[in-house]
Amino acid sequence: MDGQEAMGIAPAADAIEAHARSVIARLPAEFRAHLGDVVLLVEEEADVETLAALELEHPLELTGLYHGRPIGEKSAFYSGALPDRIHLYRQAILAEWCETGVRLDDLVAHVTIHEIGHHFGLSDDDMHALEDAVAD
Repeated sequence: MDGQEAMGIAPAADAIEAHARSVIARLPAEFRAHLGDVVLLVEEEADVETLAALELEHPLELTGLYHGRPIGEKSAFYSGALPDRIHLYRQAILAEWCETGVRLDDLVAHVTIHEIGHHFGLSDDDMHALEDAVAD
């Protein structure tokens, strides 16, 4: 990130997005090649409809979400749908950062990789391996 978080200043959404994009840029080429149409959004928190669909009660319970169909489930008949989207929820990420003490850039990387993993239909072990591959 830009160092402000070390001074106790919570980064803005654009700083979180910039870090998430730098994580994506460090992915192996075979992954990046399949992310061109995926939209990355950083929002303050999940909306009421999203929380209700996931049976969550509070927006701080959700740091990220993948909306779309995993690559392995798509076919030639999958057209006319909205683009796949990765949502990162700033307030929940910041709350987890404060609660856990995990470095903010590591946390953003973790959430970003996790949501990308859903796009590819990866297992948790595969997501952890991918996270290790892009570590600073």
